[in-house]
Amino acid sequence: MSSVAVKQKGIFMDYLTTVDHKKIGILYLLGGGLFFLAGGTEVMLMRIQLTVPNNDFVSAGLYNELLTMHGTTMIFFAAMPLLLAFMNFIVPLQIGARDVAFPYLNALGFWFFLFGGILLNCSWFLGGAPDAGWTSYASLALASPTHGVDFYALGLQISGFGTIISAINFLVTIINMRTPGMTYMRMPLFSWTAFVTSSLILFAFPPLTVALFFLTFDRLFGANFFHTAMGGNTIIWEHLFWIFGHPEVYILALPAFGIFSEVISTFSLKRLFGYSSMVFATVLIGFLGFMVWFHHMFTTGAGPVTNAIFAVTTMAVSIPTGIKIFNWLFTMWGGSIQFSTPMLWAAGFIPTFTFGGATGVMLASAAADFQFHDTYFVVGHFHYVIIGGVVFAIFAALHYWWPKMFGTMLNDTLGKITFWFFFIGFHLAFFFYHFLGVYGMPRRVFTYLPGQGFETFNLISTVGAALMTIAAIVMFVNIILTQVKHKQAGNDPWNGRSLEWSIPSPPPEYNFKQLPLVKGLDPFWREKMEGKKEMTPAEPVGDIHMPNPSILPFFTSLGLFIASFGIIFKGDNLLVLIFVGFAITLGCMLLRSVRDDHGHHVNKQEL
Repeated sequence: MSSVAVKQKGIFMDYLTTVDHKKIGILYLLGGGLFFLAGGTEVMLMRIQLTVPNNDFVSAGLYNELLTMHGTTMIFFAAMPLLLAFMNFIVPLQIGARDVAFPYLNALGFWFFLFGGILLNCSWFLGGAPDAGWTSYASLALASPTHGVDFYALGLQISGFGTIISAINFLVTIINMRTPGMTYMRMPLFSWTAFVTSSLILFAFPPLTVALFFLTFDRLFGANFFHTAMGGNTIIWEHLFWIFGHPEVYILALPAFGIFSEVISTFSLKRLFGYSSMVFATVLIGFLGFMVWFHHMFTTGAGPVTNAIFAVTTMAVSIPTGIKIFNWLFTMWGGSIQFSTPMLWAAGFIPTFTFGGATGVMLASAAADFQFHDTYFVVGHFHYVIIGGVVFAIFAALHYWWPKMFGTMLNDTLGKITFWFFFIGFHLAFFFYHFLGVYGMPRRVFTYLPGQGFETFNLISTVGAALMTIAAIVMFVNIILTQVKHKQAGNDPWNGRSLEWSIPSPPPEYNFKQLPLVKGLDPFWREKMEGKKEMTPAEPVGDIHMPNPSILPFFTSLGLFIASFGIIFKGDNLLVLIFVGFAITLGCMLLRSVRDDHGHHVNKQEL
């Protein structure tokens, strides 16, 4: 759509109706950023509560709600959407596509995510947030007296639909829409990790969908899937949740690995070392990720044979991960390293994630896990992997791809201030969790007694969390200043290697005036080394067919959002909301199916 058409339409309606993968990526960035702030606020309230013994800053009940909402928000509504933001914006550019395979479904996936997150957070104002922990084990979830767990189940269900839709979209896009010459073994690592991540989502999210369906029916309609007194089994929830939950770790980690592969190669001025082994390690991590879920359940009493099998598979995951660590180090070895802000995050990631992986191998030993289980040692390990891997990658990607997404360059000095505050604060906050766990502090407790040896480490942890908060504020200031000054960054500010750097910043609606011809790995770098400033075209200039915007994805998601309130409060004369909500959703689906949308053409004279 031309800039004139956007002005006539208004930027608000433009983004409300867009099916452009780049604008949807920006919407994911905004939505994930807002939920990141919400989750960060929740954890700061928790850290203040734990700073000193016998604190009464928040009550036990409110602490349980903060704990549940922090974990759920950060995993499902902050980390995943922020990674999906870069996947949406960058992957089609890297493979030389003009859009994703199903633009309409791409928009639908975003609105499902957003309304699912809003629904979950409505629980704060409608009787209380969920309080059974982010894993919502059925024995706790069934006993919760408020509607919070119902908001949890339906909010995750709706957003999960959007995630599955997005995964199918990426798989079809990468398989079918690669530009001429872009074979699988010429794809950038970020596109490879997006491909494997989408495969993981396709197989990991259905078990969660089933579990949430069972939980909803247990709580709202009197089913007995998990009600032990009526013949149900709460352990089934653990199996279903962790069959999803451990691949979820790699759903988050693999795109992060892809981001760091791009950053390290670019700022070392070297081709990624061992590209083929990195690809196979990525696939192997995805495969093994489905074979380790039971290590979360070592203490459930399955017996030594089951525990031993899953201990071995868990330790095996460290092998392909170790391959990646060494390949990143070998890429930097002998390179002309430029320590811009994205590279700082990459350099900080390697030792941090390695430490997190080492504590993971410790937890993989069933005998040791019996001691560490449900202590702060596990919390420390988890945060070293998720923050030290995923959040570091999100910050690196923000600085690395911001010029491509918005055409402006984030301030490098403020970026480095953000890094050092966050890096130091992170290690202060979570390194000592491992000692707290060894000393016996259980997770998910809202206070503790004096004299148990927990005071100093908890105080240090709160100071670290405060430094991380300062880093987030500096990052926010950096974004505001950058957009106000609006200093142009150029099309290729980092001397990049992949196709996204070969087109204008920000990219036009159609991405490529002519689809590029890829001749090898690092295609844009290869062309520049041959003295060319642009990619060799694979087609003549011609009209470009693009999809039309649509308001239907928004209203389709809104209908499910409205219906959810009727389902949750069905006993409060709100049943009408179920019918209204489903009527809106089904009406939008019917309208989409009967109305032909042939898209529009961008004439070659306009290019």
